[in-house]
Amino acid sequence: MAEIPVRSSLIFLFALRACDHGHEVLLLKRTQTLAGEWSHISGRMEDHEKAWETALRELKEETGLEAQRFYSSDICETYYGATQNVINIAPVFVAYVDETAKVTLNFEHSAYRWVRFEDAVEMVPYGGQRRILRQIEEDFSKRSPSKHFEIDISKAGTKAAR
Repeated sequence: MAEIPVRSSLIFLFALRACDHGHEVLLLKRTQTLAGEWSHISGRMEDHEKAWETALRELKEETGLEAQRFYSSDICETYYGATQNVINIAPVFVAYVDETAKVTLNFEHSAYRWVRFEDAVEMVPYGGQRRILRQIEEDFSKRSPSKHFEIDISKAGTKAAR
C-alpha cells in the first residue's frame, strides 16, 4: 500500500508591531517560491536546529529584525505539497518587534508592507494563511498571549537568539 510521506522541516513566523489601532503584521513579497505573492516569514530548519531557533534565524535573515518577545502560537499549519507528494506540517511562531525597527530584505523578497490584519487576510494566497492570521489576531493582538507559549530568548544561548 502506498503512503504519503509527512515532513516537518518548515517553520512559519508572523512578525507583529504595535500601532495606534493595536498591531500590524509584516507581509513580504516573495521572489522565488511563490514568486510575486505576499506571505509571512518562513524557512527550513538546518541541522541540529530547533524549530524556534529557525524562526528567529529566519526573522533576522529575511528582514533584519529581532524579536522583543517571541511565542509559539499553538498552531501547526498542515498542507499537501503536490509537487513533492508530501504532507507538510509547519509550527507557527509569533514575534513582536520594535515598532521603529527598520526592515532590511534579503534576496528572497522584493517588497514588504506592515498591514492591518484585515488587509493581510485579503493579500495572502492561501486559506491556511488566512485562518492563521485570524487566529493570531485573536490570540496575540486582541488579547495578551498566554505566558505558557512564550519562549525566553534572553536565556536561549543560541546564535539565533544573539
